[in-house]
Amino acid sequence: MAGNSQRRNRRTSNKKGATVGSGGQRRKGLEGKGPTPKAEDRKKHKANRIANAMARQAAKRRPAPRRGGPKGTSEMVVGRNPVFEALRDGVPATTLYVQQFIDNDERVRDALKLAGERGNINLMEAPRPELDRMTNGLNHQGLVLQVPPYEYAHPEDLLDAAHDNGEDALIVALDGVTDPRNLGAIVRSVSAFGGHGVVIPERRAAGMTAGAWKTSAGTAARTPVSRVTNLTRALQDYKKAGITVVGLAAEGTHEVQDLDALGGPVVIVVGSEGKGLGRLVGENCDYLVRIPMPGGAESLNAGVAAGVVLYEAARKRAQRGRV
Repeated sequence: MAGNSQRRNRRTSNKKGATVGSGGQRRKGLEGKGPTPKAEDRKKHKANRIANAMARQAAKRRPAPRRGGPKGTSEMVVGRNPVFEALRDGVPATTLYVQQFIDNDERVRDALKLAGERGNINLMEAPRPELDRMTNGLNHQGLVLQVPPYEYAHPEDLLDAAHDNGEDALIVALDGVTDPRNLGAIVRSVSAFGGHGVVIPERRAAGMTAGAWKTSAGTAARTPVSRVTNLTRALQDYKKAGITVVGLAAEGTHEVQDLDALGGPVVIVVGSEGKGLGRLVGENCDYLVRIPMPGGAESLNAGVAAGVVLYEAARKRAQRGRV
């Protein structure tokens, strides 16, 4: 009995006491850590440093974001007099094509001189059949000037221009004006009376062609033109921005000299000489104004009418500034 008791005590005394648990650390250590990251994703790896450096270089090369608008299409000006006048009047151009063995008359010499003075126009000599192909058989007289696509502004760019100058917006929108010369004349008037740009629709309207550039007398270079897919929606957006929309119409309920709204932020909408404003465009105008004409004329050319209203807007703004 005594021997059995001693053996039992020895077994008891050899038992280990309670130990502190690992808290699952050993089990976690046995778990997998997933796939090995790619070299360029490991912070201290050489490939990671190279990838980061390349990303920084790409960010530096990336152009700054700009709102802008759509581009027009390229255009060809053909003929000795039209090419000379386009160069003289500052129409943008990329290339002047000159026919091989052309008669070197005064107009040709003057055109070449103007192109050379610009310094950024390529001079290319081409055989007559090539110029015929480029111009679809038009009478180019040996001179063809390539005009680059016009870069239209975004409608909000015009508001930004007014804001940057600390001025109330003065914008002209055209509804159904199809003559590029009228567009160019209106751009010129907007520039002369301190306006911030012109808005035109994409369809059934004149665009910024070489003819419009010429009529603008160079002011198209500093007066933005915005092209929109839906003129009515553009006017609604301007109204949401706090701009008053004033339509010019023969049946207008206000005379232009009596409308005080022209002295504040305003979009002046001008329609075509024959049809005037479209129904939806007219319905989205806050006011319809008319130009009194004691002489009895039924209507004015769109360019002239826009100039009259712009003058009145500029006059009211000047008066407000003196008060």
